[in-house]
Amino acid sequence: MKQLILASSSSRRIELLKKAGFRFRVIPSGINERSWEKRATDPVELVKTLAIKKVKKAASKLEEGIVVGADTVVEIDGEIFGKPISIIEARNMLKKLNGNFHNVYTGLALLDVKSKKSLVDYEKTKVKFRKLNLRKIKSVSKNNLDKAGSYAIQDENTSLVEKIQGNYDNVVGLPVKKLRKMLSKLEKWVEERKNG
Repeated sequence: MKQLILASSSSRRIELLKKAGFRFRVIPSGINERSWEKRATDPVELVKTLAIKKVKKAASKLEEGIVVGADTVVEIDGEIFGKPISIIEARNMLKKLNGNFHNVYTGLALLDVKSKKSLVDYEKTKVKFRKLNLRKIKSVSKNNLDKAGSYAIQDENTSLVEKIQGNYDNVVGLPVKKLRKMLSKLEKWVEERKNG
């Protein structure tokens, strides 16, 4: 397999890739997600757009390899939550999620630097929050200003989440199973093009 480059400095994504046995380099894209999230109305289009922007930005510094980009948001009742910019915003997000179902979307993009061939897709997982008291909301909001929706399922899943319908890794921030399928598809396409 060609060298894999992760266009993210997210410790959660790095950990998931390592756990899945991937060897990769990290080149953060530096994309400003907030400006896109503020005007977005469709979570699927948002995460796919940001994922492809991230891979293109990281790929501009490279001559070869396959760049992986991902973007995760939380959506409840048509409202889209990225990373909060303050503790107050984090608490407001958690209050809305409290005791309710919400959707977690992760956009996933791959780009083969040499051939310029790209693939983009997304994963959706439904999550039900437990009913949390104000003390718990305050505690969680303080620690998760760098997480979409102001929470990290891998750190606090026992106390926050009652039920998950779909892929757990997606809620952490990188649907590894989908990534494997997309990598296989991209490599097959690049190989066919080279030989034919």
